[in-house]
Amino acid sequence: MLPNQLTAASFDQYPPEAKQLATRHLELLQRLPIAFAPLLLRELIVYDWKFPAERADLDRQFRYLAKQPALSDFVQLKLTRELEQTDWVNQPAVFSEQLSAHLWATHQIDRFRAAATNYVQKANASEPDPPLPTHRLGIAVIGQGVAANDYRLFRKLRVHGTYFTQVHSTGGVADLLKVAEARAKAHPAAYGHWYIDGGRAISAPDGLTHVAYDALAEPRAALQIRMQKTYEASVFDPEAFRTMLAQMKPEDVGLASDNLLSRFQLSLLTEGSGTQVFATTFVQWAAREVLRRAQPLTIVARYAPRQREKQMNELLAERQRKPELDPQGSLVDADMGAYYTWLNQQRLTGDDRSAFLVWFEGHSEALAIAPSIERGKRSDAAVDLAELAGSLS
Repeated sequence: MLPNQLTAASFDQYPPEAKQLATRHLELLQRLPIAFAPLLLRELIVYDWKFPAERADLDRQFRYLAKQPALSDFVQLKLTRELEQTDWVNQPAVFSEQLSAHLWATHQIDRFRAAATNYVQKANASEPDPPLPTHRLGIAVIGQGVAANDYRLFRKLRVHGTYFTQVHSTGGVADLLKVAEARAKAHPAAYGHWYIDGGRAISAPDGLTHVAYDALAEPRAALQIRMQKTYEASVFDPEAFRTMLAQMKPEDVGLASDNLLSRFQLSLLTEGSGTQVFATTFVQWAAREVLRRAQPLTIVARYAPRQREKQMNELLAERQRKPELDPQGSLVDADMGAYYTWLNQQRLTGDDRSAFLVWFEGHSEALAIAPSIERGKRSDAAVDLAELAGSLS
């Protein structure tokens, strides 16, 4: 099938809102090049489970495409008849993987990347992002369970902010969550404020969407069983394994079926590498995906100790034994994870106003970044954690 052969019935298998949007833009979809249409449908088919920021971006793309941009760079790409005959309407993700392999094999991948970059830049420039109601605030809590440490923390972030050596706290993480809760109450927004925990979450404050590694123990166990069977098969097919993960549904691992958050949690476990077995990797990837997809005003990411690295079959057998934890190694992971979280926050609009705080949990070290905070400085003055966080809010 080619795009000009699309009809309203082509989208009968789409979820309700996605089907409605596809039908409304049917004429537009019919004139798109075959190398581009399935890529847009890959985003459209999951419209019902997208965060508000993602929906706004896709809606902007449709308004941009309605102005009839040529997309000539995509037209010039040469595809095989086999690709065109795949069910790219109902399985656009599968088509995307096959398209990528084809473009690499035919040395067209650079041309495709240039076309995609040009399209994204022009679509984004077609409408400015709406102003934020307040600046973004990111908080990372690292080092849970570490009694003593001689590792030099925040080495990647120190040049961007002030390193505090005498931080005192009575409430700890609870104080940081209160700051996040206050922001959520002052600037309420669906999926605009998040709390991610690599262990057992503290009672989540009102207004914060929360995701916790321990709370996903059963879904992770169900997924690990499938992964272990695949790894232990006589013939391991990486592509088939990836396809299996991509086609999983929330109910396959015990999550609610028609729930945006369940879909998101499933994507964390099936699209991230190591998120199924390493708590630190889960938090880092979850923070990345939250910032990329939900584009929140507030995010609190708390790291917890991960299990020690072992053979893959042992890692996937977590449900059968109590994992051996590695707090010190987890601290190093979390320190780098905090840096990546800051980088991902800086990729969003309003990066010149955003603030970031990372705290060594239970200890006196922290680092703060904000327009009002001096860069590359060290402060040995006593400071209260809640007050420091509040000053960034």
